[in-house]
Amino acid sequence: MGKNTIRTITAVGGLFCLLWLSGLAWAVSEYYAGKPDKVPATNTATQKVENTKGLTIVALGDSLTRGTGDETGKGYVGDLTDEIKKKTKKQVQLTNLGINGQTSNQLRKQVQQTEVARQIKKADIVLVTIGGNDLFRGGQGLTDYSSANIAKIEKQYLANLKFILEQIRKNNQTANVFFIGLYNPFIELEQGKEMSKVVRHWNYDSAEVSAAFPKIVFVPTFDLFELKVNDYLYSDKFHPNSKGYRLIAERVASLLTW
Repeated sequence: MGKNTIRTITAVGGLFCLLWLSGLAWAVSEYYAGKPDKVPATNTATQKVENTKGLTIVALGDSLTRGTGDETGKGYVGDLTDEIKKKTKKQVQLTNLGINGQTSNQLRKQVQQTEVARQIKKADIVLVTIGGNDLFRGGQGLTDYSSANIAKIEKQYLANLKFILEQIRKNNQTANVFFIGLYNPFIELEQGKEMSKVVRHWNYDSAEVSAAFPKIVFVPTFDLFELKVNDYLYSDKFHPNSKGYRLIAERVASLLTW
């Protein structure tokens, strides 16, 4: 085989090798083309969904949950919802299930309802006010606060409260639950100081029941109304006015982690 033939074969072989390498490089570039761009795009979309996820709030309880006495109609629940929207920039879905005049016996029955359980199950935050109607009973509590009857009433109230919180946790193990404590609207009356002792006692016992559950926070309000109670009460001298509800909302908001 002559030298020219060998050179020709070598040249042709080299040419084929070069073409093969070029083809391989093209195939690889086509396979990976756009891959780096697609991965960040997927991550960005996922992050966007997480950032825009709204919050669901379910409010349970009595007239304080309804906002009775607030001239604006918001109550502490509405004020708190506005604060959460402002701080988080998220959409907030609020379901207010409060009932005027509701007692702990009635709330105990309410949380066992199928639709109420469904609402609790999807909540991120659960707000609860209860106990004022058990204790004060339309003013009757002012006349028998020192009797054995009040101890019997409190025992039933605490049993109901425990059951209510158990039901909330049964339906939703992760939501942050805020249980709003009692204040004394009658602190400036003749029996005010004695009634304050009873309210503080109920609050202490309620806080102890709450502490037995994970992520259930007792929110004290007694001190908010203690010094200038009439400045924060509606004309019925029982429910908070808009300023009073705002104080409660601010207290709850201070406990939230944004």
